[in-house]
Amino acid sequence: MADVFMNTYHRLPVTFVSGEGAWLRDGAGKKYLDFTAGIAVNCLGHAYPPLVKAISEQAAKFNHVCNYYQSDVAEAFAEKLVAACAPVGMRKVFLGNSGAEANEGACKIARKYSLKNYGPRRHTIVSLKGSFHGRTITTLSATGQERFHRDFGPFTEGFRFIPPGDLEALDRALAPASVAGLLLEAIQGESGIFPLAPPYIAAAAKFCAERDILLMFDEIQCGVGRTGTFLACEAYGVKADLITLAKGLSGGVPVGAVLAGEKAADVFAVSDHGSTFGGNPLAAAAGLVVLETVQAPHFLSELVRKGERFRKVLTSWQHPKIREIRGQGLMIGVDITTEAWPVLERALAAGLLILSAGTHTLRFLPPYTITDAEIDQGLALLKGILDKS
Repeated sequence: MADVFMNTYHRLPVTFVSGEGAWLRDGAGKKYLDFTAGIAVNCLGHAYPPLVKAISEQAAKFNHVCNYYQSDVAEAFAEKLVAACAPVGMRKVFLGNSGAEANEGACKIARKYSLKNYGPRRHTIVSLKGSFHGRTITTLSATGQERFHRDFGPFTEGFRFIPPGDLEALDRALAPASVAGLLLEAIQGESGIFPLAPPYIAAAAKFCAERDILLMFDEIQCGVGRTGTFLACEAYGVKADLITLAKGLSGGVPVGAVLAGEKAADVFAVSDHGSTFGGNPLAAAAGLVVLETVQAPHFLSELVRKGERFRKVLTSWQHPKIREIRGQGLMIGVDITTEAWPVLERALAAGLLILSAGTHTLRFLPPYTITDAEIDQGLALLKGILDKS
C-alpha cells in the first residue's frame, strides 16, 4: 500500500480497483461483498448505471461554475431536495461538500438567528453524549465523544453535551436565555447505531418550539432513505428548523446540504456563508439520480423489508457472541462479546466488508440495491467468522 498518505486511518490491507453493485474488486481480481457502502455513501452501490450516465453527461458539459452564477442542474437538484424534505418543514437549502461543513453551516444559522432575535450571549449549541457531528474544530466541539477530542483543543466555545434519553437533563439544558440550538441525530451512528426514543424526540421538539430554540437534525448518516423514510426524523412525526445531509445524497460524489425551515430559511444574508465547490454540477447531477431513485414508488418499503430480513437472520442465529441487535432500515448495529476490529480483519480475508462503531459493535450500512441473496451470502460469511472467533 502507498506510503505517501498521512497516518490518519486504521486501514485494512486491500486496494480496490473496480466495483459493481454490492461488490468491489481488488487488483488481484478478488471480489468482496460490500456491507459498508463507503460508510453510507454509495447508497445505490458501485457503478450504478443511471448514476454513471448522469455524471458522464454532466462532465461532458461542464464540471464547475463559481457561485457568482447558477447552473441548471444545481437549481433542479436544490428544488427536488427541498421538496423531498418539505414533510418536516424545509423551505430552502445551502449546498456544500461534506457533513462537517453542513453542520458548521447549521450552527452558524442557529447563532445568527438567536443574535438577531435575542441579542448576544444566547449562542450555546446543545448536543448529546455519544454524538458525532464532524472533525473540524467546531464540529468536534459539537461531538459528544471524548475519544475524538484528544490532542486538538482548545475548541470552539459555546457547546455542551447532555446524556441522550434524559428528559430532565434536556429540560435543564435548554435554557432560553443562553441556548441557540439543539443538534440531534435521530439515530446515533458512530457510537454504535442507537436510535433516540420517540418520547425524547417529541419532548425536544416541544421544548425548542416553546423556547424558540432551533431544532437541528444531523441526518448525515441516517438520512436519504437509510432508515426507511427519506429523513430519519420523519418517522418521529416532528418538524425541524434545520436539517443537515451529506454521505449518500449524491451516491458517492462529495456533497453536503443545510436545509432550513420557516424560521431559519432567510437568516443568512449575502456573504454570510459560502463554499467554493458547493452546488457542484457533478454532485448535483448525481444527487438528482439518488433523489429520483429513492423516491420511486415502493423503493423505501423494499429497503425496509431488506433491513427486516437482515435483522431476522441475525436474530435467528441466537449466537452466543451476539449481545444486542439495533437499528432501522439498512442501518444496523450488532454488539458482540469480542472486539470488533479482529472480526473486520477476518471478514476482509473472507471477502466481506463490514464496519465497526466503538470497540464491541459491528456496523452494517449496505447499499440499498443489495439483493436478498447477497444479504444471505454476506451474513453466512459473518456467521462462520463469529463461530470461529
